[in-house]
Amino acid sequence: MKTIRVVAAVICDSLKNKTKIFTTARGYGEFKGGWEFPGGKIEEGETPQEALKREIMEELDTEIVVGDYIDTIEYDYPTFHLSMDCFWCEVVSGHLKLKEHEAAKWVTKDTIRDVDWLPADVTLIERVEKVMI
Repeated sequence: MKTIRVVAAVICDSLKNKTKIFTTARGYGEFKGGWEFPGGKIEEGETPQEALKREIMEELDTEIVVGDYIDTIEYDYPTFHLSMDCFWCEVVSGHLKLKEHEAAKWVTKDTIRDVDWLPADVTLIERVEKVMI
């Protein structure tokens, strides 16, 4: 099975006091409409952190600072294996403009489970909830 290596940004309102998390709904492809942590593929020669900064600039026209590593999610979809490095992130500049996603919203600890997360992303929710205020 083919492995796809990606990065995901768990963008929060503050790296110190995580009260809100930014989520996006895919705007294309097989998983269109599914909610996820934004990010994308790591290109050859990039570190995961460099890939994350580039992907968020490309997809959301926003500059981020990449904080602590959260986890690597390993998930088997029917046609590929996903290996997703996840990091806490915070907006440095920009307005999170949707360029590839169909929707976005900020969720809190109380509303994080109210969106229809993609299967790989849902496995990260419990860890994210534990550190949110």
